[in-house]
Formats: sequence, structure tokens, C-alpha cells
Amino acid sequence: MKKHVSKYTGSTQTAEKVREEIRNRWGDKEAKAYNPYTNCMTYQQWVELDYKVKKGEKSIRSVTFIEKLNEDGEKAHSFPKTIHLFYKTQVEFINS
Repeated sequence: MKKHVSKYTGSTQTAEKVREEIRNRWGDKEAKAYNPYTNCMTYQQWVELDYKVKKGEKSIRSVTFIEKLNEDGEKAHSFPKTIHLFYKTQVEFINS
């Protein structure tokens, strides 16, 4: 089985917003179990790990910031991008 590691970049504020949405949907127990590195990922990340999103599940919206670099490889600017995440309760393993 492949290791579960998301592309989460460490924003505490983003993680807390996702945790709060998980709490609203599934309660305190799941909010405490939330780990942005291992159990809440994008659709494509889950697919790469041989999981599929269960039919009818709605994503958790979050924001990440994309950095654009100049010709010298230095940060020129960044912009927000909405991403759609799925928590571990929303996916199931595909036996391949």
C-alpha cells in the first residue's frame, strides 16, 4: 500500500478552517483525528493512492497559495487558488 502523504504546505490557519468544517460535518471525534498530511487530500491524491471518493460526497473547500517566480528564481508574487479536499470518511480503498 502506498504511503498517505498530502501536498499540505503547513498553513495553520488553513488546517484549522478544514478542521472546523470536519467538526461541523462529522463531529469532534473526527475533528481530533484530522491530520492534514495523511487523511485529507484532493481527489487526485486519493486516486493516486488507489482510493475513490464515495458517490454523492461533497468536497471541503480550502485555499492554497501559488507562488510565481521571476527569471532569477525569486518569488515575484502569489495568488490564492481554491482546492477541493476529501476527508478519510469520504473515500474507500479500491481493491486492485
